[in-house]
Amino acid sequence: MRLPLYLCAVLVSGFGTTAMWLVSGIWVKSLTGSDSLAALTAFALWAPALFGPLLGGLVDRVPRRPLLVAANLAMAALLPLLLWVDRADRVWLLFVVLLVYGTQGAIHESAEAALAAGALDPERLGSFNGLRMTVNEAMKLVAPLVAAGLFAHYGGGPVALLDAATFAVAAGVFALLRVREARIPAAAGGRGRIAEGVRLVWGVPKLRALVVAGGFAMFLAGLNGAAVYAVVDRGLGHAPAYAGVLYAAQGAGSVAAGLAAGPLLRRVPERGLAAGGLALFAVGVAARTLPYDAVALVASGVIGVGLPWVLIAAMTAVQRGVPAEAVGRAAGTANTLVFVPNAVALAVGAGLVAVLDARVLLPVVALAGLAGAAVLAGAPGARRGLARGGRAGRGGSTAT
Repeated sequence: MRLPLYLCAVLVSGFGTTAMWLVSGIWVKSLTGSDSLAALTAFALWAPALFGPLLGGLVDRVPRRPLLVAANLAMAALLPLLLWVDRADRVWLLFVVLLVYGTQGAIHESAEAALAAGALDPERLGSFNGLRMTVNEAMKLVAPLVAAGLFAHYGGGPVALLDAATFAVAAGVFALLRVREARIPAAAGGRGRIAEGVRLVWGVPKLRALVVAGGFAMFLAGLNGAAVYAVVDRGLGHAPAYAGVLYAAQGAGSVAAGLAAGPLLRRVPERGLAAGGLALFAVGVAARTLPYDAVALVASGVIGVGLPWVLIAAMTAVQRGVPAEAVGRAAGTANTLVFVPNAVALAVGAGLVAVLDARVLLPVVALAGLAGAAVLAGAPGARRGLARGGRAGRGGSTAT
């Protein structure tokens, strides 16, 4: 698999997805005036992650590259329907499209993980996941500005068309990839495939520990994210828009994290990288309690470095530790276990911030993160890493 070509697809689709994610809430708010409906746009995008094991089972039943082409083309055809959403009583269509969008995203994540696991040498997977993270995070520094400008001048329709175009380009790039896949039919039926995805992740102690660490980190990240406006307002004395500056600093940290992840994973095991990332995240969260702009910016950058390392370590471990023909369902299960806690924590954090000062909540989050990092660092897997035996019998998939 030619990585530059693949990363081009990630870059283009990441740009469109970030733009649409930002604009969907603004779109609903501008048409309805409802904060709650605007907040539901994020839920609509996240909700399909609950069905990750089921969607991952689908990924393992078909060749992954054609599936990626078809999924991107389907979204390219669907998004122009949003041109019809120009008044409040048509907002329902936006929510329907967002649910499909989230479903496509869950399928896309599992298919990409499975395609890479079958096409790349296990030692290259850490670098691959790190570069993918870097490209995605880099787009988060650019896409919001473009999307906000387009929406301000022309409304949501042009943003939807831009996103549709990025899906079409990504489909074309995936079609150009030259990857020979050995299709190995799954032996189990629908429920069996779901159960096997859970067993593959939960039944291997080292994989279970890393996936649980990812979910734990994302839960803490949700609590931290819910407190960001309190930090900006009461801690730093800025207007809410200053949160964008902190997110930009976090994004810059994530770009650096992705570039460093591959070389680090050639020197330390996945569990060690996850422990270090969780510790860095905790330090950054603790520093946010200090009322200084410079400290807040550095803290956001540190959070941006630490959190992706936990996620990259977890996904790399799944790709390395599961047979190639089953990576789709395992990755779908792992994504559910990792990302659903973030959505739960955002809701819980919104309630906690209403009754707790951020200077109380954030130190608790930081202590929890440090405790989790200590558990990971002290486990035998942090020193030995994952056994490579799980990749035997990968079905002979090769890349050209």
